[in-house]
Amino acid sequence: MKKELPKVYEPQQVEGRVYEMWENAGCFNGDPDPAKKPFSIVMPPPNVTGQLHMGHALDCTLQDILTRFKRMQGYAALWVPGVDHAGISTQVKVEEDLRVNEGLSRYDLGREKFLQRVWKWKEKYGNRIVQQQKKMGVSCDWSRSRFTMDEGLSKAVRETFCELYDKGLIYKGSRIINWCPHCVTALSDAEVEYQDKPGHLWHIRYPLTDGSGDLVVATTRPETMMGDTGVAVNPEDERFKHLVGKTCILPIMNREIPIVADEYVELGFGTGAVKMTP
Repeated sequence: MKKELPKVYEPQQVEGRVYEMWENAGCFNGDPDPAKKPFSIVMPPPNVTGQLHMGHALDCTLQDILTRFKRMQGYAALWVPGVDHAGISTQVKVEEDLRVNEGLSRYDLGREKFLQRVWKWKEKYGNRIVQQQKKMGVSCDWSRSRFTMDEGLSKAVRETFCELYDKGLIYKGSRIINWCPHCVTALSDAEVEYQDKPGHLWHIRYPLTDGSGDLVVATTRPETMMGDTGVAVNPEDERFKHLVGKTCILPIMNREIPIVADEYVELGFGTGAVKMTP
């Protein structure tokens, strides 16, 4: 009996079976071979609770191309996969699950029981992005897959950071952070959910130092004015060209601050004068 070919390509009937065959045959194993030049790539580890997005797909595709190309050139090629613990985002997901399904917080459970819940979450969802990567056909050596909380990895990270710091290749500096009063911790920009809310423009008079008048500044954040270090106007704004280079007095603080020209100031918005607060 003849079996008809499907009218369209059905990847689910082919790709999974072929990938499993490749994996079982050890096609992606990066075994050391003294007769070959070594070539290795370490995958920037995606979040353990995450899902594959276009950035991951592009990154994996480029690394896969390089690794496969080097194999074809005769190198002992190794592509090391792994996942990141993503502590804050994982904590947020587990806390949300506790709150919605059980009406509890991490404080109700205590540290040890909450950690147990986090590890259970990792075991349940931690392999999702790996399966998605396999669906893409990436040629990693999965036998070498690592998790950033595996034994020894933290030590390796510390040693690497210290070495890069001692060489002057990285440095420690002060940065503005996102502080979450609910989680009581710092969050990365990727973890912040932004909401647009109606604002209000406050108009504040900054007296000119020479006594010739004042400069009206429009701001949505009057509470930060005590830290102002200057006032900016657009260099093309005919109303304020004559003030550039002069100074004005910061109200309440009675501090003299400069008036500068900056194209960042939007013509026609507010009063055309913007307070500068670092």
